Amino acid sequence: MKHSEFWALLERHLGAGYADVWADTQVVGGLDGRTTKEALGAGEQPKVVWRAVHAHLGLPPSER
Repeated sequence: MKHSEFWALLERHLGAGYADVWADTQVVGGLDGRTTKEALGAGEQPKVVWRAVHAHLGLPPSER
């Protein structure tokens, strides 16, 4: 998964205006207590981050 694909998925589920704010402020337990932006900035692969976000948001399996 590319970073652009990750951001497109996040925006689809949270809305374009909120996805960036959410990624900057919401701590995700599956990311070792980091925000999405912190995890990506630390070099985590977008696919790994998306799986944690997917679980955190309780999205359906078809959205994985």
